[in-house]
Amino acid sequence: MKWRTYPEDVLPLWVAEMDVPLAEPVVRAVTEALDLGDTGYPAGTAYAQALAAFAGKRWNWDGLAVERTAIVPDVMLGVVEMLKLVTGHRDAVVVNPPVYPPFYQFVEHMDRRVLEAPLGADGRIDLGVLEETFRQAVAGGGRAAFLLCSPHNPTGTVHTAEELSAVAAVAERYGVRVVADEIHAPLVVGDTDFVPYLSVPGAERGLSLMSASKAWNLAGLKAALAIAGPGAGADLARMPEEVGHGPSHVGIIAHTAALSDGVAWLDALLSGLDANRRLLADLLAEHLPEIRYRPGDATYLAWLDCRALGLGDDPADTFLHRGRVALNSGLPFGTGGAGHVRLNLATSPEVIGEAVRRMAAAPH
Repeated sequence: MKWRTYPEDVLPLWVAEMDVPLAEPVVRAVTEALDLGDTGYPAGTAYAQALAAFAGKRWNWDGLAVERTAIVPDVMLGVVEMLKLVTGHRDAVVVNPPVYPPFYQFVEHMDRRVLEAPLGADGRIDLGVLEETFRQAVAGGGRAAFLLCSPHNPTGTVHTAEELSAVAAVAERYGVRVVADEIHAPLVVGDTDFVPYLSVPGAERGLSLMSASKAWNLAGLKAALAIAGPGAGADLARMPEEVGHGPSHVGIIAHTAALSDGVAWLDALLSGLDANRRLLADLLAEHLPEIRYRPGDATYLAWLDCRALGLGDDPADTFLHRGRVALNSGLPFGTGGAGHVRLNLATSPEVIGEAVRRMAAAPH
């Protein structure tokens, strides 16, 4: 998809997949499965056990209970299934724009209403706005959910333990159920700590979706895990059994190997991504100083404020047609997206350099 959606002369820095060789333990595990002819239906808890061990070592979180997990086809389909468990027809689902566009698409497709609680000017959750939106969400007497993006896509913001505890407290006050999309959790840089939502006080009734797909570049090998807090186990138990038939068995093998044996590869990746963040910041300062870029602490996505360039609400259109660089338009990310683009920096330094040169030539 990344390389075939646009004509060959377009440099694609849009969809969230990386230009990297796969982690060798993943290749080995999948190859062994194919050699055995092990390509049937998934079963067992190996994936959940691998994630629990990874979470314990990486995030000092020992609260991931394997018995309160379920395999789901991917994170967004898992989100849909979790929202089905805790909301009903036309109930409200709160999101924090600018945010991952499928949050709108999937929620609206399943007959729920999206309510926006925009991030603050600092790119962080505005608790006052969130509380007011929760109040609106439950005003009609229906149920409501908060679809939390953690770490946040597209800004790369990593929510702190204090922020998440405050979110949990406000959600409980209004009876709003939190469903956390934590797909970018392993992609946190430097000294910043990722805090699993289910690890904070008051989040016992929360639900989380995690996957190895973003961090190890396994989007084509479908698999994710739904995780319930101690107060949400009964909800997760109501998920229809057939949902667990959707993930790829080979995908689960790949994700399990990544979490178990791919940590050295991940650390090398994070080092390269950090270098790319600095490179992008330097190149933009040199060639496109009008663009505001605040490097995030997570993901391999850069959220660029292009409003000072005077290219209107959709600068991605100019960069594509005049610069031959494909970026994500900010518009589908909701309120706060106009005048912005999202750039995928998980590529070679040479490609980033070429992309910025093309972008700098585009407005003229």
